[in-house]
Amino acid sequence: MTIHGNQPTGPQNPAVILAGGSNQVRVRAHNERLVLSLVRLRGSLSKADITRASGLSAQTVSVIMRALEKDGLLLRGEPVRGRVGQPSVPMRLNPDAVFSFGVKIGRRSADVVLMDFVGRIRRQVRQTYAYPKPEQILDIITSGIDRLEGQMNEDQRSRIAGIGIAAPFELWNWAEEVGAPPGAMDAWRGFDLSAEISARVRHAVYLQNDATSACGAELVFGVGPSYPDFVYFFIGSFIGGGIVLNSEVYSGRTGTAGALGPLPVRGPQGENRQLLDIASIFVLEKLLHERGIDPQPLWYSADEWVDFGEPLEIWIRDTGAALAQAIVAAASVIDFGAAVIDGGFPPWVRRRIVTATVEAVARLDLQGVIIPDIIEGVVGAQARAIGGASLPIFARYLTDQSVLFKELA
Repeated sequence: MTIHGNQPTGPQNPAVILAGGSNQVRVRAHNERLVLSLVRLRGSLSKADITRASGLSAQTVSVIMRALEKDGLLLRGEPVRGRVGQPSVPMRLNPDAVFSFGVKIGRRSADVVLMDFVGRIRRQVRQTYAYPKPEQILDIITSGIDRLEGQMNEDQRSRIAGIGIAAPFELWNWAEEVGAPPGAMDAWRGFDLSAEISARVRHAVYLQNDATSACGAELVFGVGPSYPDFVYFFIGSFIGGGIVLNSEVYSGRTGTAGALGPLPVRGPQGENRQLLDIASIFVLEKLLHERGIDPQPLWYSADEWVDFGEPLEIWIRDTGAALAQAIVAAASVIDFGAAVIDGGFPPWVRRRIVTATVEAVARLDLQGVIIPDIIEGVVGAQARAIGGASLPIFARYLTDQSVLFKELA
C-alpha cells in the first residue's frame, strides 16, 4: 500500500510507524518480500513460476524458498506432474505464520481484529458508544488486544507483526452531527493517538486514515488486480474514500487526497450540500429516529442490519443520487476504470446502493464524460480494520503492490 505525497507530521500522519516494544518479528529482506508478495498475489507458485515472475535467478529463488519454508512462512502443496521433467511443487503462504492486529476507530463503534497472513480475520471484538473519547478508545484498544492475545498460544503470540490502526482525521469535526455535547470531542485536538497506544502495548504501532486503509484493503484484497485506477467510496458514520492511480493509493501533498466527503452535490430538494451530509450512515440514523425506530442495529454489526423499510429506501435513493454526482465529478477529472462503493453495511444494502447509483448516473448530463464501471467493493464492512491490520504485515513481509500489479498486466 504505497502512499505518495508529502505527509503531515504529528498525530494525524496517515502512515505513522512507531517501532518499539519487545516484538522481535524480523523484517524480511527485499527479495524475500518479493517472493512472498508474488505467492500471496497468485495464491500458489512453483519455483519455476517465481523465477519467471520475479526476474531472479533460479538459484536465488531456491535459496529464498528454502529459507521461507524453514521459517514456516511458505507451505508445500501437492506436486504437479507435467509431460516431461520433474514434477513442480507449488508453494503457498502459511496462514498461521504471521498475525497482526487491526483497529478501526469509528464515530459510533470501534473494532479490534486479529488477522492472519493471508488476510482472514480470525477473531474480533467490537464496542459501540455514543461518541468516541480518547481515554475510552485507549481502553477499548488495550483491553481488546489483551483479550485476543489471551486466546492465542505462546507460539502464535511470538508471530504478531504489530498493530495497525485505522482512524478518521480530525475526530473532533462533525461532533454535532453524531450528537456529541458541545466541546465533548475537543479532547482529540492535539491528542497523539499513536504515541499513547505505543506507550501501552508491546508491539509496533502503525497509524493510517480509516478511509485510506479501507481503500488500501480494496486495492490489495479486492478489485486491485482488475482495476489499476479507481475512485473508492466507503460509507461509514461519515462517507470517506480514496484514490488509486497506477495500482497505488494516492494521498496527495497533505495526505488528504480522496477525502471525498466534502464534495459538493445537489441535495434532494435541489439545495447545495456536501456528500457526507447525504451519503453517510448518520443520516439514516436520523431518519430512523424521526420515525421512532431504534437505530442501534446500525452500529452493532453489519450482519445485524434489518430492512428498515421506507427510511432505508429514502436513504438509499438519496445516497445513490449523491454518489452519482460525485462519480461524474471524479470521472471529469481522472479517467478512472471503476468507481467502487462499499461501506459498513451488509452486502444486500451495498447492492441496492450500487443499483440506485447506476440508475441515478443515467439521469445526469453525461456529455463529454466517460463513466467508469460502477461496482461493489469486494472486501466489505471490515475493510477499514483489514486495511489497518495489513500495515504491519506489509511493513515487515511484503513489497510494493504496484510492482506486482504492473507485472501482471
